[in-house]
Amino acid sequence: MNAADTNDPGLRSALRGLEIFARITEEQLDWLVSVSQPRVLADGDVLFRDGEEATGFHILLSGGLVVTKVVDGREEVLTRHSTEEESAAAEDHDGKPSAAHRFTGELPLLTDGSYVATAAASGPSTTVVAYPKPVFFEMLTRCHGVAAVLIPVLAWRIKSSEVQARKRATVEALGTLAAGLAHELNNPAAAVARAAQELAPALERLTCTAQAWGAAASGAERAVLDRLAEELDKLPPPVTTDPFAQADAEEEIADWAEEAGTERPGLLGSGVADLGLELGWLLERLEGVGAPALACALDHLAALLEIRSLAAELRAAGPRISQLVSATRDYANLDRAPEQSFRVTEGLENTLVVLRAKLAGISIVREYEPGLPELTGYPSELNQVWTNLVDNAAEAMEGAGVLTLRARAEGVCMVVEVVDTGRGIPAASLPRIFEPFYTTKDVGKGTGLGLHLSYRIVTQRHHGSITARSRPGETRMVVRLPFAGGAQSCVSPAATPETAPIVGTSPS
Repeated sequence: MNAADTNDPGLRSALRGLEIFARITEEQLDWLVSVSQPRVLADGDVLFRDGEEATGFHILLSGGLVVTKVVDGREEVLTRHSTEEESAAAEDHDGKPSAAHRFTGELPLLTDGSYVATAAASGPSTTVVAYPKPVFFEMLTRCHGVAAVLIPVLAWRIKSSEVQARKRATVEALGTLAAGLAHELNNPAAAVARAAQELAPALERLTCTAQAWGAAASGAERAVLDRLAEELDKLPPPVTTDPFAQADAEEEIADWAEEAGTERPGLLGSGVADLGLELGWLLERLEGVGAPALACALDHLAALLEIRSLAAELRAAGPRISQLVSATRDYANLDRAPEQSFRVTEGLENTLVVLRAKLAGISIVREYEPGLPELTGYPSELNQVWTNLVDNAAEAMEGAGVLTLRARAEGVCMVVEVVDTGRGIPAASLPRIFEPFYTTKDVGKGTGLGLHLSYRIVTQRHHGSITARSRPGETRMVVRLPFAGGAQSCVSPAATPETAPIVGTSPS
């Protein structure tokens, strides 16, 4: 791509008509034309791609550009640039400066990064002028009026990106919440449905066996079974046993019950064995029941054990569902004032509940200092921070490893640590992980704003600090949050030579 002729009247006129170049001198305009690299794009032609090294600043002369980004496999339109929008007012309804429609690419050049989205031509013919990276920086030095227009646009773009990221984070949090809740509710809900379906026939069997047992048994025999039923109600939960031994016990009880003439020997065998009991225990407690009434006694006992098992399932499932609903409500902070007193450990635990499916195969270690005081702040926003940190840790460990959560008081600060045994963060990337749009994930796997938003929530909303230390096999994210009156002192200590770099401390 060759530079344009300084005598090109069409290019000179087009550049002079742009707001970004309205304040430059004729001499500066001559230089600008001489370093310009015009390019004509057909509909759909790509100007630059997400993840590519930023090489140039681009001015739109005619036609249009659409800027898109793939996030988690979905392509999203971030913005559209068009020369037709030039006729709009100086700022549109969302505060977008009119000059923003006519140039792109400045942000990654200024941050020395890669393009954070893909820009492609929209329309039959689009003309852009490119200025390579060295020329762009020389432009800012030579043409002071350019910066006066560019900086407000740059500020608007960063703010707009953060707003979009916050909305996306909210949607993602709701999606994570819904997915986690659905996954966790599946087992207790299925248990309730199964128990409810089986309860009616089980009660009918209990009624029938009770009538048969009452007719066949003497008063003394009925007292034997009553004592057995009372003892079963007082039994503690069974200790986990050898499954093979349990299966053998179940088979032995079922065979004996079948020989005794019971109608459902398998139900009796499983009911007794599930309690960790064996045939000898049952024979000892059935002494005093004669052979003529034994079959009726065993049938009634099997029906009692079936009802007992269904009731235990319902007792376990009900509180589990309540716990999940409570954790979900607390995680989202429904029906509560935004700023409130709260316990940090409750937010950490609710986050683990919500992300339980993603943490399958990962060991969780909790190290919470007892008696930690409450904080005052925005717990729903901090839950986004915990979700981000724990989710990143889970991805780094790829389904296997140890996640350690620590919470302790340190002077006037609450210190929360999220530590994983994953692959670690590359040393070259560590100082930049809290920068907006910076990501170590593959293109399309992240926005590069998750840790930046976490940084903003911790440092600006809660006057704390967030830091990172990493090496292969251990990444430690440390969040410091001030107790009441401790905002000025709640910053991270300086790094020592023995530690990895610490980044992301709150601004002074």
